[in-house]
Amino acid sequence: MTHTVLIVDDSKLARMAVAKALKSLRPDWKWAEAGNAAEALEQVQQLSPEVVLLDFNMPGKDGVSLAAELRTLNPHISVAVVSANRQLEVVRRTAAAGATFLPKPLTEPALEEFLSSAGRQPQAPSHE
Repeated sequence: MTHTVLIVDDSKLARMAVAKALKSLRPDWKWAEAGNAAEALEQVQQLSPEVVLLDFNMPGKDGVSLAAELRTLNPHISVAVVSANRQLEVVRRTAAAGATFLPKPLTEPALEEFLSSAGRQPQAPSHE
């Protein structure tokens, strides 16, 4: 089954690295890119991706806030927040938003594990 993945990061280089790993792991999946939250929301409206990979640190809205918004718009979407910031607070906020935390640099094994679970029904966000 082909899925559509949205890669959201303000760094073009980071988006390219994630796209390369995605192509290696899921060559039949489609992907699109966005550089910020506003572009991401437009892409979600147009493409209805099943999977979204979000950078944590972006201008404007951070990845966790965007993850929560995306999960409110579509509770079935699989969302991961990708960040080098591994502080417990960031990981907790990510989980509370109904998303998976993936550490940067993103490795193919970590991405594979997340993508493998993307077909399963994600948990609804918890409201703390």
